[in-house]
Amino acid sequence: MSALRLQAMRAALNKVILGKEQVVDLALCCLLAGGHVLLEDPPGMGKTTLAHALAMAAGLSFRRLQCTSDLLPADVTGYSRFRQDTQKFEFLPGPVFTQVLLADELNRASPKTQSALLEAMEEGQVSLDGISYRLPEPFWVIATQNPQTQTGTYALPESQLDRFMMRLQLGYPDPRAERALLLGSAQRRMMLDEPLCTLQDLEVWRKEVMQVHTSDALMDYLLALLRASRTLPEFRHGLSPRAGQALRASAQAKAWLSGRDHVLPDDVQQILASVVNHRLPAVESAARLLSSIVPVLP
Repeated sequence: MSALRLQAMRAALNKVILGKEQVVDLALCCLLAGGHVLLEDPPGMGKTTLAHALAMAAGLSFRRLQCTSDLLPADVTGYSRFRQDTQKFEFLPGPVFTQVLLADELNRASPKTQSALLEAMEEGQVSLDGISYRLPEPFWVIATQNPQTQTGTYALPESQLDRFMMRLQLGYPDPRAERALLLGSAQRRMMLDEPLCTLQDLEVWRKEVMQVHTSDALMDYLLALLRASRTLPEFRHGLSPRAGQALRASAQAKAWLSGRDHVLPDDVQQILASVVNHRLPAVESAARLLSSIVPVLP
């Protein structure tokens, strides 16, 4: 029954975002592996629609944060106010206190406000005035950003980018999907009006993903990729240990979505670009890594 629910979720999401089956599967990999996802595209490409659909399908509480240049850190995390009746400070939680946070157009917020998400994304908590407040579980950030060539944007720092498991790009729809949109036959925003799985389903799926076998040879393959990123001269800095964990977890999720209980090199290769290209400041980073370690393929 749980597997049927997952297939129903994939089918429903593919009806919402037409012709983007691979992107939908990669977004589901992030959900199953517990990793945050960054959607980057020009306006009007369906980033927010996909984020809404993922939150609705997963049956998780959802809040949207519209990022602007005047947004303050307290607008994200919350703030303390003094109550006259009790003569005490009271914490008012911000929109980050939810299971799914859509940070829309994150790179329009100032660097100071962007940094308000760092602790939440890594540790699942917010600290204010020396007190730490736990966020709901699971906590999943879906952020969107416009290309940096557009006006009114701030570049996300490396520390922020490294906290996203994947960066995904929808791109333009194929002709058939765009024709359906133009004809009005795809009621995209109205298709998902109820959850397609339960929190218990998600917990079971995540446990099963964590149990997907990663052989010693496959681990050697992952380590070779990490070492190559740190030694190739075209990369200013290599992949972090956090990136290595993201690479393994997302490969496990990809294998599980394919119906296997073990990871293959093909799983790694299919998710590699989405995991590393926003972390390594070079064009076609994933392709360069793969070409550098062909002899050590398991």
